[in-house]
Amino acid sequence: MEIFLRRFRLLLFLVVVGIMAGCSGPDGSIDQNDGGSTENNVSDQDQNEGTDEDDSGETVYVELPPIAVREGDGLPFELPPNLVWLTNNEDPEFASPDAIRGGMYRTWMLSFPLTLRLVGPDSNGAFAGVVRANQFGPVSYHPQTGNPIPVLATHWAFGEDGRSIFYRLNPEARWSDGVPVTADDFVFAVQFLRSEQIVGPWYNNYYTERIRDVKKYDTHIYGVQGADAKPQEEMHYYYGIGPRPKHFHRMSDNWVTEYNWKPDPTTGPYHIGKIEKGKYVDLERTKDWWADDLRYMRNRFNPETIRYRVIRDENSAWQHFLKGEIDTFDLTIPEYWHDKAQHEVFEKGYVGKYWFYNQLPLGSTGIYLNTADPLLSDKNIRLGIAHSINFQRVIDTILRGDYERLETFQLGFGPYDNKSIQPRKFDLKKASEYFEAAGFDSRDNTGIRTRTNDNGSKTRLSFRVTYGNPLHTPRLVVIQEEAKKAGLELQLHMLDSATSFKQMLEKKHQMAWMGWASSGVAPRYWEHFHSDNANVTQTNNITNHANPAMDELIMQFRASADRGERISLAHQLEQIVHESAVVIPRTKVPFTRQGAWRWLELPEWLGTRHSTALFNSQPSSQMYSGGGLFWINEEKKREILQAKREDRPMAKLVVVDETYRN
Repeated sequence: MEIFLRRFRLLLFLVVVGIMAGCSGPDGSIDQNDGGSTENNVSDQDQNEGTDEDDSGETVYVELPPIAVREGDGLPFELPPNLVWLTNNEDPEFASPDAIRGGMYRTWMLSFPLTLRLVGPDSNGAFAGVVRANQFGPVSYHPQTGNPIPVLATHWAFGEDGRSIFYRLNPEARWSDGVPVTADDFVFAVQFLRSEQIVGPWYNNYYTERIRDVKKYDTHIYGVQGADAKPQEEMHYYYGIGPRPKHFHRMSDNWVTEYNWKPDPTTGPYHIGKIEKGKYVDLERTKDWWADDLRYMRNRFNPETIRYRVIRDENSAWQHFLKGEIDTFDLTIPEYWHDKAQHEVFEKGYVGKYWFYNQLPLGSTGIYLNTADPLLSDKNIRLGIAHSINFQRVIDTILRGDYERLETFQLGFGPYDNKSIQPRKFDLKKASEYFEAAGFDSRDNTGIRTRTNDNGSKTRLSFRVTYGNPLHTPRLVVIQEEAKKAGLELQLHMLDSATSFKQMLEKKHQMAWMGWASSGVAPRYWEHFHSDNANVTQTNNITNHANPAMDELIMQFRASADRGERISLAHQLEQIVHESAVVIPRTKVPFTRQGAWRWLELPEWLGTRHSTALFNSQPSSQMYSGGGLFWINEEKKREILQAKREDRPMAKLVVVDETYRN
């Protein structure tokens, strides 16, 4: 199942690199591009007391140590006197005043969560993203303008060192259990995420190495210092960490087990309500939610309950949707939009089809060539392969012309994008020139190119393509057949998603067909291309790319606080990636497509430029606070169900909105 496997790869990616997405810093919500889903991804929280077991077997709670910083680091003990406090209450509202509050939104998930903890073992399941989206950070980003907007904080200020940021909390902010959110919850967040009791090594490392210090100045003012200076426009993303409910957590070596099924209180509109293990989880709207009337929150998050029902097979979920037992279904995959969505519920107008273009960071999908392989270490062979891959034929046939060719490794970051780069096209003449330059100037009786070795033996131009998604097989078969024309043999090697990703991280592949999630305010290069991560297992440099000159630029990019310099470096880095030919960019999906029973209604503008899905019930999608714009019209629901019972058709609804199409 493409949607599930795509999400599973993403979750594994999050575990490996601790990807940062969402306005609460390194734990926000993430989406891939090749298909939507009923499931999101990622956020976080913390406290001060914990437990051990004494000799009697009783749990002993422990106090977490105070924040410790390295010599020379650390925020001042008193609030700097020259801070300039900023806010933003001028950007336009993006929710509809016609929205109706109430009703149950019914959606689905493929499996029941293994835990309701948000950190620790088994906590990176897909449902965790649903809960994390309801854990707000101090600010978010406006889904139209991209400007920071207040959430838990009303104001913010930047320190003179370029790596410190200060926040003034809204005194009305509350956890879903009614306890006020205070600066203590942010200090506790760092203590909690550094603690061994959570059994979360990545968090331990990140909140020690990248988040250097956090200080409380009074009940509602705190500061955060990061490891490196950043442009002010990006500080919220990197260092705007979210809180943890200090009053809720009691820390011990038994914390993982004790809190396995104790959901944290939330700061967002929903909290976990009724649960029937193995069957469903309900999110309930927090009564008298503290942010209901805030400028960027009002008229949003309208259902009173969101039910995530476990349906363990996508085809079964589709049947539930057609029966009206779940409210929406993702139609991004061409087979769904063009074929399956011709069912009578669509034709008779009970269900609408929505195709909405957006402008989001695009998933870095492609074919990744492992340069540790002796043949693939030859750039001529890599270039020959690039000109042997006919992505356009896949787009025109299997993908029905819906998807587009991805131009380069990373796109969707505004001025950071190097738009001068164009992808290498299918070109048999160029492929032949590169392969012959590498010595593959003959063909065997099957038409595959060969090279004669010094000992007289022959080497065939043949590579194994590892992938983990059966729905991609038709795409790869087309590529396989087209590559034969260039004398290139591609052996399709499909494994289950987890196994294929494991093989890639262990660098046991030759060619990897896969994609990375993209999000945030700027592209990333260190984890994918720095020499430190080459020829080392369990890193994201699956091409084993190593280039000392690029390493130097990567570290400059990582450390620079000047946005203009970072943009220039990003353009140079993207050009080096292109010229290395270690990645053959695949396709991009700059839109969301969904089917929805027409008792779900949207604003007349449907969504925002950063909407990951129109019928997105979550407060945050990626780093932008743009979800929760739809509502349930119960009167219309009764009318539609009555019309369906009477077999009385309505006007067919197909909406294609290209407002934000690039």
